Amino acid sequence: MKFWLGASFADTDQFVELARAAERCGFDTLTLSDHLFYADFATPYPYSRSGRPRWNARTHWPDVWVTIGAMAAVTSTLRFSPNVYIAPARDLFTVAKQVSTAAVLSRERVTFGVGVGWCKEEFTGTGQDFHTRGRRLDAMLPLLRALWAGETVELDGLPPLSISPTPAGPVPVYVGGDSEAALRRAARTGDGWIGNRIYTEEQFDVVLNTLRDRLTAHGRNDDGFEIIAPLAVLPDANTYRRFAAKGVTGTMAAPWWLATPEEKARHGEGTLELKIATMERFAEEVIAKM
Repeated sequence: MKFWLGASFADTDQFVELARAAERCGFDTLTLSDHLFYADFATPYPYSRSGRPRWNARTHWPDVWVTIGAMAAVTSTLRFSPNVYIAPARDLFTVAKQVSTAAVLSRERVTFGVGVGWCKEEFTGTGQDFHTRGRRLDAMLPLLRALWAGETVELDGLPPLSISPTPAGPVPVYVGGDSEAALRRAARTGDGWIGNRIYTEEQFDVVLNTLRDRLTAHGRNDDGFEIIAPLAVLPDANTYRRFAAKGVTGTMAAPWWLATPEEKARHGEGTLELKIATMERFAEEVIAKM
């Protein structure tokens, strides 16, 4: 079982120290989320009953790839992944060059967690078509893989082209989301799947069965296919072992969300000190026992 640190919503100036602590504590991957701006969104947020986002205008959403570059510079083994990067809100070459550069600078410690997104306003803001985002992502992924491999690609209206720098090895692509379209995309083109909500065991079993059905339909199985599932369970090594037996290869945790009242009183709510203290406790009580 690999443990991913879910660091979304952290203040930007905390990420470098969180990366150092995550590596020291034995986390496999640090993940952060992607949003371009905050507004009074007309698009309903799909993961809350109210349809409103769980954050406000003061919540930090640092640029994913700039932040990964800074964290990679102070670590040597920790991996990094967006959860998830909304690639079809950008053009192909912006995505290709950002990810490739981050992969090179990190010495191949980048996973490309990718999804289609839910916020129409962000697509409007970047001049991309919201309604064709799924089809465009499907077309984008093989081109990205080719460009990252140093290949020359041909596109309508352009001469044969390539990019540089490119990483020494493939960039793993993990598709996020649990919609039917997302599960099909993960099964068809992904090296893995990332859940985009916190799942109870019953909810996860449904998603896992569907994902396996879609893998089978595409002539694949889950051997070597990474399944990263944020789980609605109290941190416990035995519980995580049980999920590993189901085929979960990794889970996501933000230990400070379960800080005790004593820890909050000692370190201060929302502080870097609280985050690191709870990560260290999680490492001792869970990671070290796996």
